[in-house]
Amino acid sequence: TLEVIRVGQRPEDMAYERAAMKRAQAVGVQVRQTLLPADARPEELVAALERVNRDDSVHGCLLFRPLPEQLSAPGLTETLCPEKDVDAITVGSMGGLLARLEMGYPPCTPTACLELLRFYHIPMEGQKVAVVGKSMTVGLPTALLMMNEEATVSVCHILSQPEDTRKLCQQADIVISAAGCAGLIKADYVRPGQVVVDVGVNVGKDGVMRGDAAFEEVEPIVKAITPVPGGVGAITSTVLMAHVVEAAMRQNGLKEQ
Repeated sequence: TLEVIRVGQRPEDMAYERAAMKRAQAVGVQVRQTLLPADARPEELVAALERVNRDDSVHGCLLFRPLPEQLSAPGLTETLCPEKDVDAITVGSMGGLLARLEMGYPPCTPTACLELLRFYHIPMEGQKVAVVGKSMTVGLPTALLMMNEEATVSVCHILSQPEDTRKLCQQADIVISAAGCAGLIKADYVRPGQVVVDVGVNVGKDGVMRGDAAFEEVEPIVKAITPVPGGVGAITSTVLMAHVVEAAMRQNGLKEQ
């Protein structure tokens, strides 16, 4: 059983929630939902996480981030037990990722990027990788996972000079964009032979979901590119379910077959 905790009604969170629930139904994972208002107080979030900790029938918890400012104080998410942290929201899980230890679970979206590249036999070892965005949710852990694969990683962020970001993307073998900026990666950011993994989820005023890459410009140039929607997000929900199943097995003293 997966407990989904969502604060507010951000369109990208709701889109991922729908995808996760659909995938859960397909594989036999039960989902419970806790919906908090956008102005929820810190004690409300802590109470929801403590409820997950106490409930032995719940094996994993997905808390959507980023959280509103009033819930961003250090330590709030540490309320969640590490064994139920299936998307690396706690310091222990992130520390395990940094130290290459099996503590908690790695973040689902960065893991999905690696699974995608492995599935299509795209080498990472020794390759130049440009990660655009350095959030704790996607960008930073993606860079760490890619370094664990022995890739040479450059990270660009909001204070990087546009020309520097463009050059690093052009030089990379693999571009992974998680900036949350629709149309950021344009034709002049890429070259033939590259692989572009678009993690961006940007919902416009028209309700249409777009990625960070200007798909129509980039797709004819590069070797491969993931679409939005239908790309990394679909794999992310599958990784999430795999983590929940593994958590359930661990909590019940079972070994993976």
